[in-house]
Amino acid sequence: MAQIDSDRVLADLRHLATFGAYKTGVHRPTFSEEDIAARRWFRGRLAEAGLEAEIDGIGNVYGRTPGGGPKVLTGSHLESQNHAGWLDGALGMVYGLEAARAIGGGVEVAAFCDEEGHFGSFIGSRSFTGLLEEEEIDRLANRYDATPLRDALARAGLAGVERRRVEPGRHRAFFEAHIEQGDTLESGELKIGVVSAIVAIWQYRIVALGEQNHAGTTSMARRRDAGLAITRLLGEIDRRFPGLAGPRTVWTTGRITLEPGAPSIIPGRAECLFQFRDADPAVLDRLDGELRRLVAEGGRGRCEMTLDVMGQSRPAKMDERLQEVLATAAERRAPGRWLVMPSGAGHDAQYLARVMPAAMMFVPSIGGISHHWTENTSDEDIVLGAQVYCDAVEAVLKG
Repeated sequence: MAQIDSDRVLADLRHLATFGAYKTGVHRPTFSEEDIAARRWFRGRLAEAGLEAEIDGIGNVYGRTPGGGPKVLTGSHLESQNHAGWLDGALGMVYGLEAARAIGGGVEVAAFCDEEGHFGSFIGSRSFTGLLEEEEIDRLANRYDATPLRDALARAGLAGVERRRVEPGRHRAFFEAHIEQGDTLESGELKIGVVSAIVAIWQYRIVALGEQNHAGTTSMARRRDAGLAITRLLGEIDRRFPGLAGPRTVWTTGRITLEPGAPSIIPGRAECLFQFRDADPAVLDRLDGELRRLVAEGGRGRCEMTLDVMGQSRPAKMDERLQEVLATAAERRAPGRWLVMPSGAGHDAQYLARVMPAAMMFVPSIGGISHHWTENTSDEDIVLGAQVYCDAVEAVLKG
């Protein structure tokens, strides 16, 4: 079996963390100067490993293996959430790079752009799999400062550069490694998670319309308080969903806004962004139906209510044979200390799974923390994960 260089893995991860360093994490938003520099550095590392390396017209960094023979694609992403962790995405990129170096042929590596969604939804992996049209690129803009995606691409020197697409039949499999971003592994004293499926994320905008009025002179009997209406709805969702959810269903209200949002004015409009996640289509449908019923019921009160669907991705099951390959590698390197588990977060692998067999592997997150600058994983677990990952990739190549 190919043997990884543990010092090289850790050194590459730590150097990658210098691009946009923030406290003990990184701030490396998509197409920021730090992100562009990191992409160029990683392209250089791929070239040093003997791959034909390029950055394509959507910002994906891609390293191709020259010559014939079987190929396995590995990858993740390089950008970060704002003021977040140093391993989210980066871990999978360095694992792929190290597999290419250790195995010595057949391993290709892709850093898919904007998995974190600064400009859109998985624009890099959707571009690679043929799901991103030029018209959508024209429409997309940075959600924080409204910079058009076309302008960001031009600033990165990518205007007019061709976007690379997947070549049907080229790859036997796609592998992605990631920190868990939860505490299942750590709390169970486990070392490796073999991902069974990536959950779907169903997102909604709920709006309550009431009557804006004076907070001191409007009687309680005649008020049409949109803020009160929407908080009551959210409380009823929290009461009803547990009876319909699966064992790993989660739901979140990520934002509530009241208009006009002044202390002495009854809100005339309230809006919330709400989502739920699960890997079971039947559970998703049940929750969607109940949400619609509760919104309709709430709208028959003092305030009108509307529900808009913002996105409904589909669950992505990981390839069963590749799960077995990862499980075999995990059992060899960490006997009895691995687990088959779903991913509660979205990943590029969910789009690659549409065009080729795909697999994901997790390593523990200390304290279950992610999307925060304190995110971390022990060096021991990073190195172990890199070896398990390399073993699995090599097993598929030898097929």
